[in-house]
Amino acid sequence: MKRFDGFVAVVDDDPSVRRALTRLLRSVGVPAAAHASGLDFLESRALHDVDCLVLDVHMPGMTGLEVLEEVRVAASKLPVVLMTGRYEAEFEERALAAGASALLRKPFSDAVFFAAITDATGESIA
Repeated sequence: MKRFDGFVAVVDDDPSVRRALTRLLRSVGVPAAAHASGLDFLESRALHDVDCLVLDVHMPGMTGLEVLEEVRVAASKLPVVLMTGRYEAEFEERALAAGASALLRKPFSDAVFFAAITDATGESIA
């Protein structure tokens, strides 16, 4: 399997989660940027520079699903990994139907995180 050589954007309203995930990605050589909200990400114009989007579901302002819908309009093929601390089975169905590659339940291990990105992109992350 080809090694992932893309850029990952992490969108989460929790600064400790943003910091931890971007550091984790960088620790294995993956460039990553953090955004505090879906709106911040969309307004940054980073959408077309990103090769995978890691997106929190429950955020103030725009929810992860709302951001996903916007992303699908602009970049229909972008791999998106959603994450949530409040899991609901019916929500997972909606997220996957909307085009998410995976829905991770917080907290998750590094291995689960890397596997979700690998599955989403088809390229090995670690």
